[in-house]
Amino acid sequence: MNPESGQSYAVYRFVISVNPMDITELNATLGNYILHEPVRAAAIFQSVCDAAVRTISLIEEYQSEAQINVILKVTHLPDLPGYHLSLREFPLDYRSQRLYMMEGTVIALSTVNKYTQGARFLCSETKCPLSTDFRYIRIHTPGATESATVRQEFFCDLCASPLKEDIKYRVLGDKQVVEFMDSKTLKMFQGQCTAFKNYRLQSYAVFLRDELIDRMKIGGRYRVIGIPVCGLNGSQLTVCIEANNIHQYIAHSPLTICKVFQKLHSKTQGSPWIFTGILANIFAAQVVPVGMHNTLKLCILLSLVQTCNEDKEIGNPLDLMVVTNDTLIVERLMRYSICLVPRGVCHTHFNDVLATVTKDELGTGTAIIHAGSALMAKGGVCFIGDINSHKKEKLDLLLSVLENRNTTVFIPGKKYGDGVDQQIYIPVQCNFWSYADLSNYSKKCTTKEPTFIGQMDLSAIPSHLIDAFGALINCNQISHTSPVVSLVQHSLIKAIRPGAFLCLTAQRFTTQDFEELIGYAKNLHVTFSTEAEALLHSYYLASRRVRTDSNGSKVLTSALRHLTSVAEAHAKLSLRRVVTEEDALVAILLFEASLTLKHGSSVFGVCQNPLFPSEIIDEDSLQQRDEYLRKYQQELRQFIFTYGPASVILTEQ
Repeated sequence: MNPESGQSYAVYRFVISVNPMDITELNATLGNYILHEPVRAAAIFQSVCDAAVRTISLIEEYQSEAQINVILKVTHLPDLPGYHLSLREFPLDYRSQRLYMMEGTVIALSTVNKYTQGARFLCSETKCPLSTDFRYIRIHTPGATESATVRQEFFCDLCASPLKEDIKYRVLGDKQVVEFMDSKTLKMFQGQCTAFKNYRLQSYAVFLRDELIDRMKIGGRYRVIGIPVCGLNGSQLTVCIEANNIHQYIAHSPLTICKVFQKLHSKTQGSPWIFTGILANIFAAQVVPVGMHNTLKLCILLSLVQTCNEDKEIGNPLDLMVVTNDTLIVERLMRYSICLVPRGVCHTHFNDVLATVTKDELGTGTAIIHAGSALMAKGGVCFIGDINSHKKEKLDLLLSVLENRNTTVFIPGKKYGDGVDQQIYIPVQCNFWSYADLSNYSKKCTTKEPTFIGQMDLSAIPSHLIDAFGALINCNQISHTSPVVSLVQHSLIKAIRPGAFLCLTAQRFTTQDFEELIGYAKNLHVTFSTEAEALLHSYYLASRRVRTDSNGSKVLTSALRHLTSVAEAHAKLSLRRVVTEEDALVAILLFEASLTLKHGSSVFGVCQNPLFPSEIIDEDSLQQRDEYLRKYQQELRQFIFTYGPASVILTEQ
């Protein structure tokens, strides 16, 4: 118990952390008070603190028990249904002043402002004995507004004269308002609105005070212990929560993968590429035919395993940009894929991608920052749709976020009553997915003829954004054989038999199986082998050398970060804990294919689809793919030997 002592203090604040389970074992009655009547329990602790202060003469200016303000911080509540609060249940208990536990996500956060913790009032009649002592002390109670704590309507009990506040004894504290939404509504951000067609989704305010300030971050997921109260917001009654304690939500990750993937992984141990190749081939069989857009599906899986749990910071993000004439299939794939991670968000134009600032509707007069789609995708993926559907100023902000992984919110002081301008930096921890519709662009503008072999007209994508995305994928070639027939057949079966398994692959490898695989793989801690690091670094230097002209190098310094992220992701997807040369080769081939689309082919030439040169139909095709990749590995070594740094010597293994 630590009093916040100081000169001219009318109130001394004691913050006491209590474990209700331990208290209940010692004294069941007191434990029951803490759980169900916290105001009454605080009064008991107040009497104990009063006795202790008087006994040991802890505070010199101390006069009465009313000067002690006890805050009981409850460590946790019993994990029983009676202690969980849900706005969906009726009637809502906001009169009992008891503690509840709730789980949700922060969708908006206000700036910090002041509130009155306690104030001293004196009788205005100078001859009254109560005009000088500390009898009339007003202390903030859960749910009380500023006007309820400090106002002019108090009268002396002795002489009935009006009370006046002694301003020099007012004690101020910090207050912050958080807009909280039930965690179950996260699926709404994935575009699964049909699951909520019979519900009205509503957020509620959580008030943070003093020690709890800045404990909650925008877009974060938390468990809050607090007291529900009901107050006026203009002409309407509003339910809000007075927070007592806050705990970071800890996601539960799968400890293993399903047996069917375990069996597949054990059978493909002899090759570093077959397992991930099969995964890409069969992935999303519920929405597209098997074997369609394998390169894109592999990149999607790599980006998914580069996400993280909400209680951790994302390491090396992997952003995807797709150029295509078939936006329907690409969008269907990406919408399906974001549902495989807990924090996948499908951006809509009703929301902002990053953050917006408005005035707090609860009457505090301060600014409140609302989370956009990217902030709601904390630790996950934000699918922003067609890149050309966003305005230029928004794309400029997106470029800054892709480069720095944070966004800046400016709050003008004059507009929001503080008088001091504020600039707040918010980290953006998600992967971005987007696509560019080439068919729509070609109708509006004349397509330019490519200057170099393999180069593609990328005028549909804002030039300053092309290099900011980690992977650029061309998805105009749907499949190797009869793409239209397979797609039409798949769509017809899905329309005739909704909910049924469309093929044997979709029945054997379910969406839940992939969800567990991604949840397990993304939490693998991987390290880079010396050979993999040397290969990536040597390729980076060699590529910069061969792609340099009078305007400078076309390979940016951020390229090495993108290569590292893809290699790390491939090792995770392969369920390995060490990044090998084979993982680095996959990253290099994907990156070289992106460079070819942007600038044309180089000395180290790769085809349009280097990772899937032919259709995967049986074991022989998988073995041929392995031989093809081994050939690329030898060509890469020769390329590095010729154009790489002289100090690097790569020996054949």
